[in-house]
Amino acid sequence: MNPASFFHERILSGRQAFAGICGETPIPRFRKARQKFSGDRIRDIPGAVREALCEPGRLNKIRPGMRVALAVGSRGIANLQAMVSTLVLCLKEAGAEPFIVPAMGSHGGATAAGQEEMLATFGITEEACGAPVRSSMEVERIGETTAMDNGIEVTIPVYMDALALAADAVIPVVRVKPHTAFRGLVESGICKMLVIGLGKHLGALAYHRYGFGTFAEVIPKVAEHVLQRINVPFSLAAIENAFHETAYIEAVPGEATLEREPELLGKAFSLLGKIFFDRLDLLIVEEIGKNFSGDGADPNITGSYATPYAGQGLHAESRVILRLSKETHGNALGLGMADFTTVRAMLQMDPVVTYTNSMTSRVSCVAKVPLVMPDDELAIRAGIYNSTSVTADNPRIVKIASTNDLEIIDISEALWPEAEANPQVALEGDPFELVFDDNHMLVSGTIPAH
Repeated sequence: MNPASFFHERILSGRQAFAGICGETPIPRFRKARQKFSGDRIRDIPGAVREALCEPGRLNKIRPGMRVALAVGSRGIANLQAMVSTLVLCLKEAGAEPFIVPAMGSHGGATAAGQEEMLATFGITEEACGAPVRSSMEVERIGETTAMDNGIEVTIPVYMDALALAADAVIPVVRVKPHTAFRGLVESGICKMLVIGLGKHLGALAYHRYGFGTFAEVIPKVAEHVLQRINVPFSLAAIENAFHETAYIEAVPGEATLEREPELLGKAFSLLGKIFFDRLDLLIVEEIGKNFSGDGADPNITGSYATPYAGQGLHAESRVILRLSKETHGNALGLGMADFTTVRAMLQMDPVVTYTNSMTSRVSCVAKVPLVMPDDELAIRAGIYNSTSVTADNPRIVKIASTNDLEIIDISEALWPEAEANPQVALEGDPFELVFDDNHMLVSGTIPAH
């Protein structure tokens, strides 16, 4: 028998045994809770892009006939297609010849076809954006820099996507946000795309060689080298609010990148969503994927950081992840941060894509296999049962659809008094119980299953 099939069949056949341990664990009642965040957002994306490009020193750096590579990544950035297509149109109006290159390191299985497919998932195609997509994993070594690792100076090679290097100009299209594995003056955004995104698989391998503990130094140093080597007239940088709506767009001049990006990161931190409850017995995340976070579920929300370099956040005794998103294309990075998951989630996982991403980043825990339960119901009951805290008999539980969906969450009865006392939270609707279908899959209050 196929080993994977045997594993899954064995878990399914073991349901009675698992139920004998935790199957009678009570699941408390829930209520909907509306969390209140800043709702500032841009309603006219094309207009905001054009306004950003009208700032002095942006489009006037573009000359007729210039071949301009637009570096576009693999995250689920809000309004990405609208931003890219408007930028393409503006560049064409200036007489340039824009084309799109995937800037996503090792994502998409570290293949040219896989990266082009990921862009298509986010609506980045020639038909939709008006510029051809040219995908290649070929890179050129354009220099080197140094960094300190445990008091030892190490040499860091600098790689650049060959297609972008051959262009007359490169314009990253990015979202600036807190990283999930380290803290620094720059985290996820312009510099990271210039370094890892455009470094492709070989670059990503090189920069992760010494781990995330060096990233606060490596990312800006390599970015500075790249900015000296290639022409970056400006970057189109967006910041999102807690609802993952575009809240701010700026065209950052290339020469101002290292000065301006830390300021944008501070703004992104101020708009970051969160869960207004802590010390949980259980956090249930219905769906994870690379479209939500590089870690599947954003650790800045869940508190489940994969490295010691990012900080602390929400504390939960147990975490349950029920399934993967369709948009993640089988990349299950982040599943390893759960205590329990389901057979369904495991069957959705593509181990080649997942392990390629994990091994490139040299963080293995995010791709490990948690305890796998036959179905949603037992995974949730096991998560409650697993808590050894003093509140476990009246468990403090939060259930979210994903870390991108934090406005309306489900909270257990133990949290209702805290919600009523918190001006940033409003209880809504009547109490309800979780409902499972005949196959013990969650059907009440969920996002659509894939």
